Amino acid sequence: DAKRLARYVDERHGTSRARGSPTEPGRTASARLDARRGGHHSRPMTSLHTIRVRTIDGAETSLGDHAGKALLLVNVASRCGFTKQYTGLEALYREAKDRGIEVLGFPCNQFGAQEPGTEAEIKSFCESKYDVTFPLFAKLDVNGPGRHPLYAALTASDAGPAKAGDVTWNFEKFVIDRKGEVVARFGPSTKPDAPELLAALERALAS
Repeated sequence: DAKRLARYVDERHGTSRARGSPTEPGRTASARLDARRGGHHSRPMTSLHTIRVRTIDGAETSLGDHAGKALLLVNVASRCGFTKQYTGLEALYREAKDRGIEVLGFPCNQFGAQEPGTEAEIKSFCESKYDVTFPLFAKLDVNGPGRHPLYAALTASDAGPAKAGDVTWNFEKFVIDRKGEVVARFGPSTKPDAPELLAALERALAS
């Protein structure tokens, strides 16, 4: 079923969503998704896609590796009251990744020093405690003079519903559309399966 995320919402919230066209015979899921996108490799990368980051394992990369997909970016921490949101983030990723929606986690130690470990320790914690498989990145600053360029771009957006400006705490969430534009921002208390967040991801995927 090419509408797995919509089904994910229905199962948890009883909402009804219009289903798309029936599965086309003789075509793979990835082929159908590429057809819907119009071929994401043909899309020019925007400035957000060109921002350089490091993976949790230290490899240099950029958001361009995720161009053509809808993204949920989250600043994460291992010792926070919201850390249990890893469960929902991983569930969302597993349900939605085949449709072109990805979750990206960015550890940050700026809020109550709740992410003090090394990258290796963070990765081990996430995998052993929450069975995280979505991409994780190296620790960075989301606020202040050392703010990473990625978060300089994210926090400048007034996409809402959360206000533009500094990140308020761990597990703030930014939705990025397939063109690399910020289309929504949600506060830490918004859960990964919140209807408004899932709806924003649907819109980002359809853009």
